[in-house]
Amino acid sequence: MRRLESNPNDGTLGFQIAPMIDVVFVIMLFFMLMAGSIKVERELNTKLPGVATTAAPTDFMDEIIIGISPQGDITLNDDPVDSPTSKDLPQLKSTLVRLRQTSDAAKSPVLVTIISDPQAKYSRTINVLDALAVAKITNVTFTISDDEQ
Repeated sequence: MRRLESNPNDGTLGFQIAPMIDVVFVIMLFFMLMAGSIKVERELNTKLPGVATTAAPTDFMDEIIIGISPQGDITLNDDPVDSPTSKDLPQLKSTLVRLRQTSDAAKSPVLVTIISDPQAKYSRTINVLDALAVAKITNVTFTISDDEQ
């Protein structure tokens, strides 16, 4: 059997510098383009919060809490109002209207939080919202009771 002589350098090209230079130029081009789109922090006109001073004392607004139980009972600041079967809620409506008139006279907003039990009927919440609409109270927030049993 005859042995073929082969040159070990025939099939290898060695380290190619041209593709490496191409890759470096592409990466450099990418970073040059991206550097132009970055905003410098000092160009953003921002003001840090500081101490606020007031000339008159600040009045804190009272929050009215309306509770809705699973049985349909409605409470206004932990005082029961109307019956669980009443859909019109006349006592709640009249109280909310008086509250709105008092707050308008005092020039202070009315804040109402509705705390509903997760098992309470949706229609009962709608009845309370109707009473708030009659009184023209718009600052209303919702939450659910966090009583764990």
